[in-house]
Amino acid sequence: MQTLKYIAASALLACATATFAHGNAAHTPANPATAVPPEQKAWGIAGDARPGLRTLTLRMTDDMRFEPDHFSVRQGETLRLRVENRGQILHEVVLGTAASLQEHAALMLKFPGMEHAEPYMAHVAPGEREDLVWHFNRPGTFDFACLIPGHYQAGMQGRFTVTP
Repeated sequence: MQTLKYIAASALLACATATFAHGNAAHTPANPATAVPPEQKAWGIAGDARPGLRTLTLRMTDDMRFEPDHFSVRQGETLRLRVENRGQILHEVVLGTAASLQEHAALMLKFPGMEHAEPYMAHVAPGEREDLVWHFNRPGTFDFACLIPGHYQAGMQGRFTVTP
């Protein structure tokens, strides 16, 4: 019985340490066959990557800042956000409302190993870049942030405006 408990505990520990969400490990890309259909959010919906999309480069650095920290799009526009991590640690960008980002940031503080991958976020390893394609079909002022524990709290946040 003691051996069985040891095997079970070892298996749980191995599974727990094999799952990465934050740190310097990138997330595993979703399997397209099991991908969830796009979901309308207050700030838009996942867009289709296609040639000719306007591209905006969003840079992240270890001083916990985005450049630019504000951008504007027209309602109905699909934009390729080219997210570059110019730092030495993992960063992410998550689009949302101020309330949704605050809620998510609080969860990340409670559960720093929590895995999450949605079409409105990009997790970018040091020195790498990822593209996030988003269709901005709702007007308003919205936010983006790095929700890795400590980054959001240090001010790694920005804002975007969708004009009608």
